[in-house]
Amino acid sequence: MTRLRVAVLFGGRSSEHSISCATAGGVLHAIDRDRFEVIPIGITRDGAFTLEADDPSRFALDPAHMPEVVDNGTRVHWPESSTSREVTVTAADGRVTSLGDIDIVFPILHGPFGEDGTLQGLLELVGLPYVGSGVLASALGMHKHFAKTVLQGAGIAVAPWRTLTARQWAESPDAAREAFTALGAPVFVKPARAGSSVGVSKVTVEADLAAAVETALAEDDVVLIEGMVVGREVEIAVLGGRPGEPARASVAGEVVVTGRDFYDFEAKYLAAPGVDLICPADLGDERLAEMADLAIRAFEAIGAEGLARVDFFLTDDGFVINELNTMPGFTPISMFPTCWLNSGLSYPELITELIEVGYARGIRVG
Repeated sequence: MTRLRVAVLFGGRSSEHSISCATAGGVLHAIDRDRFEVIPIGITRDGAFTLEADDPSRFALDPAHMPEVVDNGTRVHWPESSTSREVTVTAADGRVTSLGDIDIVFPILHGPFGEDGTLQGLLELVGLPYVGSGVLASALGMHKHFAKTVLQGAGIAVAPWRTLTARQWAESPDAAREAFTALGAPVFVKPARAGSSVGVSKVTVEADLAAAVETALAEDDVVLIEGMVVGREVEIAVLGGRPGEPARASVAGEVVVTGRDFYDFEAKYLAAPGVDLICPADLGDERLAEMADLAIRAFEAIGAEGLARVDFFLTDDGFVINELNTMPGFTPISMFPTCWLNSGLSYPELITELIEVGYARGIRVG
């Protein structure tokens, strides 16, 4: 059987660099080598494309030493036009060699310059198929303000919010205080374009608001101030279909916060105590069906493809969407693969499905 040649792309310029590397370690370890020939390509924190060793152990998630792409002096060059799929590499000594044709790219990047449509645009310019959403859906999913606007327009309930730009904050700090008053304490202050709870603060008193805004502005120049929604935190995974096939949803998982303010970066990735992940969540068939329907509606509303994780609050009045992630955490213990594992799809099978769906969809436009 001819194997597909897959470029696994990871790292990147965002603050979620290490999480991307850890995800790549999981994928490199689990990917079906009988089906796929793998070319690992790392992106340094400065944005250089480097050829990496095919060694999953180098990118294991270790809280004491977070993995990263270290510049090894190589430079990977994408095809010069859409008439070729050949990728080349310049070695540290200047020698140029061919890596051969690439069938599909698996971009496992989180945050700006990877998950936000910028990388997807590069791949479309050179005509390489890839896993996941296209330019528009990636950009929408990354930008919390516009994602909420689109979902709200589609008749889907979202957490209440106000948006604050860096310029508005500099010119009129009162805008943040007005949002805090209007939404009611506590609020969550978030960068508009960041994930993994990076730069997120819970604010219960107005005196802490300025510091929270500054923390969020360190990640992005647009900040969301969100009102707290009281309810169970439940998440569901969505897989896009091949051409002509519908998207489908997994069972749901639940995040139970017992000893922390919220489900933050340390709890998600560094095994910090105070959070339990339960999958499958105890929802009942009717609630699960409703949640799955809403998740697929949200997936389709932003034009997503390939995969997404949709995060909800289950309140007394029903489901409220918190976020839609077009490249969710994908380490073997992350919620997205865990939901599919409990739906009957193993981690290696999930990787295979994503690659084959992306390859079947081919080059997208727009």
